[in-house]
Amino acid sequence: MKTHIAVYPGSFDPITYGHLDIIHRGLEVFDELIVAVASNSEKKGLFTVAERLDMIRQTVGDNPRLRVDTFEGLLVDYVVAMGSRVILRGLRAVSDFEYEFQIAQMNHTVREEVETLFMMTSVPFGYLSSSIVKEVASLKGPIDSFVPAPVKAALERKFSKG
Repeated sequence: MKTHIAVYPGSFDPITYGHLDIIHRGLEVFDELIVAVASNSEKKGLFTVAERLDMIRQTVGDNPRLRVDTFEGLLVDYVVAMGSRVILRGLRAVSDFEYEFQIAQMNHTVREEVETLFMMTSVPFGYLSSSIVKEVASLKGPIDSFVPAPVKAALERKFSKG
């Protein structure tokens, strides 16, 4: 029997309920899911990669079908190295599609065996992004309905400094 592994990449800076929606639904489709945090030295995030990995692990719990990892370099190379050929991406709105479509086409051109599958975010999370969460948190607004408790606590710690 073939094991179907998908890689769900992103910056997850921080992880939100929208991301968790894709993770839980992705586990209903694939045998195994790898949540892969992109380590991009040129992109400065609010949280370090180690902090993001920790927040994800705290929120997803212990599931033998779910791995949390980080990668550098080309995503498609990482996908193949993990024994997968599927990239799972979430789409919130039509505005996400054009960018994601271009990236998917480029990835497929670089590694023909790798496919990108798009999953629409569930309706309650269609507007939610890490950027919006960070903005609301920085202004001391309520974020309970956007992120799990460990992420809320981490955001509060970040924005209470300074």
